[in-house]
Amino acid sequence: MTVAAGSVAEGVERAVAALDFERLHREYWEQNEFLVIKRFLPRSFVEAVLVPQAQGVKPDLNRNYIPGHKKGGSVSYYTVQEKAPRFLELYRSESFKSFLSRLIEAPLTFCPDNDPHSCALYYYTEPGDHIGFHYDTSYYKGARYTILMGLVDRSTHCKLVCELFKDHPTKEPRHLELVTEPGDVVIFNGDKLWHAVTPLGAHERRVVLTLQYVTDRRMGPLNKLFSNMKDAFAYFGPAVFMPRAKSR
Repeated sequence: MTVAAGSVAEGVERAVAALDFERLHREYWEQNEFLVIKRFLPRSFVEAVLVPQAQGVKPDLNRNYIPGHKKGGSVSYYTVQEKAPRFLELYRSESFKSFLSRLIEAPLTFCPDNDPHSCALYYYTEPGDHIGFHYDTSYYKGARYTILMGLVDRSTHCKLVCELFKDHPTKEPRHLELVTEPGDVVIFNGDKLWHAVTPLGAHERRVVLTLQYVTDRRMGPLNKLFSNMKDAFAYFGPAVFMPRAKSR
């Protein structure tokens, strides 16, 4: 893939076309709706086209510290929408969304514009930055699917840790520790993967893009309030309560 200031969507379309879909589809379902695609996008492309966007919005990140659970920085969809539009080319790529829909065997749609997680960035830049074990619980009426893409990984300590088949009635749990290198993609059903990120070491850095898609965009008012409270406290700050203009 040529590294150029061309369309991210075109690069994603080429990447999707090169995938062995049948193998990936089988692995996804054998692993309880979990899949890792190494080098989905070339490292050179990610570092030349996407990483500068992440660096450009770093001054806007909101840092949080929840003792015993989370420490790190986040940039919400609202900021990405205004200042890092290349990520939206990836998020809104029809070829990528179609691939994901085929993979999970259900039609996916974008999150509403008032969901700050829909296309967001997570920064592990200070020693000890981490997040404890959790599910990406869906507060929507449908399922929520998370896609993680590695952007920067200069760390030997900070890893994505996954417990496959946790609480599965017939399967033995499977423990994985993953390094998300630039261009690597991790796909999973948010309600099924128990996962965490281990603490960052000194002089290390990790930046990850997250994309969220849903099968049903509806969310009850109480769930929305709870979701906003969680996001304000644990991720993006009080800006999540500010009204935003619709862009699509």
